[in-house]
Amino acid sequence: MFYGAAEFSRDCDVVVLASDQNLSRLHDALRDLQAERIAIPEFRAEYLQRGHAVHFRCHDPDVRNLRLDVMSRLRGCDDFDQLWQRRTTIEDPDAGFTYELLSIQDLVRAKKTKRDKDWPMIRRLIEAHYDQFQDSSDPEMVRFWLRELRTPELLSRIAKRHPERLAEIADTRPWLQSVDLNDMQVLQDLLLEEQSRERQLDAAYWQPLQEELAQIRKARLK
Repeated sequence: MFYGAAEFSRDCDVVVLASDQNLSRLHDALRDLQAERIAIPEFRAEYLQRGHAVHFRCHDPDVRNLRLDVMSRLRGCDDFDQLWQRRTTIEDPDAGFTYELLSIQDLVRAKKTKRDKDWPMIRRLIEAHYDQFQDSSDPEMVRFWLRELRTPELLSRIAKRHPERLAEIADTRPWLQSVDLNDMQVLQDLLLEEQSRERQLDAAYWQPLQEELAQIRKARLK
């Protein structure tokens, strides 16, 4: 919502540093929210560090039925320290709260999943970012758009305007160096191929984790 691609939120994703001290603080916060773990695995650092998510349902009246998904590693993203360095901080002085969000770049990477619903969201996130900063962009923003845009018309426009930036992201999207930037259908096809590869990578990432969860369930039944 903050980055301009709002949708009805059915849960809240929390990325945490999986240290003993930090998880102890999070445990206290979950207790205040009357949060109940609703699935396996257990809320332990070893599971978070391997890439699992731990799921909770809140029962405090102010957040009744809100689902919290707690993670420490995100597929395709850097480790927590780097995510924290790039974070976006929002201050709410009236309420006395500070909110720490994933950067737009890391949020886009985290959204590259096998789920159908995430890809239209990626497109909207980057379009909104471009709309906001197109008249005040810096080189890093342009590189971000060239790496991540999923809208053929915008991708073509920016690639034509910034050939020097296009060369800088050649290792990410090498096909942009040779494709006809006026052929929207070819660009769309290449973007769909890229999406398919990312979805396959996400499925492969989760397969051993899902197998581990199945073993945990089996052990519990015994």
